[in-house]
Amino acid sequence: MVEAVNHVQPRFDVLGVVADHADPELLARRGAALLGSVDDLVAGGLAGVPADAVVVVAVGDPASRSTLAARMAAAGYGVAPALVHPAATVGADVRLGDGAVLAAGARVTTNVTIGRHAQVNVAAVVSHDSEIGEHATLSPGVLVNGSVHVGEGAFLGTGAIITPGRTVGRWAVIGAGAVVVGDVPEGVTATGVPARWS
Repeated sequence: MVEAVNHVQPRFDVLGVVADHADPELLARRGAALLGSVDDLVAGGLAGVPADAVVVVAVGDPASRSTLAARMAAAGYGVAPALVHPAATVGADVRLGDGAVLAAGARVTTNVTIGRHAQVNVAAVVSHDSEIGEHATLSPGVLVNGSVHVGEGAFLGTGAIITPGRTVGRWAVIGAGAVVVGDVPEGVTATGVPARWS
């Protein structure tokens, strides 16, 4: 995504990747350096990483992303501005929190708020007058209709549909392909058509 952004207009100097587990072959194919582990970074920095570096927390799981973002902030690292792929569509009156990520093919219409460190993945749609909470994840192909509130840390699985005016509670999980036709309480897992939880 950063490569695609920089191809249109150079904005980022990528220092490398910080990860506890990374595939060296995959990183080499991307021309990216593995700088070290998260523990190394927060414990005292890594060679080549200046104190004023900013981070994008590129982890799909909302709870892990929230924890990592808090650790980076406590260590004094700033958060990169929202990262928007050039093939994403962003309408008028859209507010993107720092560290938010909009992948290729994401569609965000108008009067939408997307919180810090939220992720809107490939071909996901967020329609008018909706709010996506901090650390929430919208997997590929998710459809969030108008006037929907997705709470902090919620995870919406691939192809899930949230019908107009619904609320998905904080840290709820919506299964792949589920269709949400009622409000979902916080912390539950909802699956099926229509989505049900216990």
